[in-house]
Amino acid sequence: MNEIRLHEGELNIMELLWSNKVLAAKDISKIIKEYIGWEKNTTYTVIKRLIDKGVVKREDPGFLCRATISKRTVQNTETQALLNKFYNGSLCNFFTDYLKNQKLGAGELLELERIISEQKL
Repeated sequence: MNEIRLHEGELNIMELLWSNKVLAAKDISKIIKEYIGWEKNTTYTVIKRLIDKGVVKREDPGFLCRATISKRTVQNTETQALLNKFYNGSLCNFFTDYLKNQKLGAGELLELERIISEQKL
């Protein structure tokens, strides 16, 4: 399967579907109008694009929409794209650069140490 990239507007709709499992397109449109200000036609156009990409399934009656891809899958794809774009695909380069500029609390440091020690196993 080709990697699927989603833009911010598409991610707004996907977040609703990941949170609610199934929503009617008209309900998605109402929520998006309230929070983002999109008109119904814009929302329906983006839903159609998501259906065409194969990440949303339409069920009738009622134009019910359901995500066919997990949030974790999208997160992994977008994270890899970010690493490739800015850090030559290197997770180590990213962490080194990022952590040099952060003030981490004791709890965060312990959590990072725990994750690293698990990776060593």
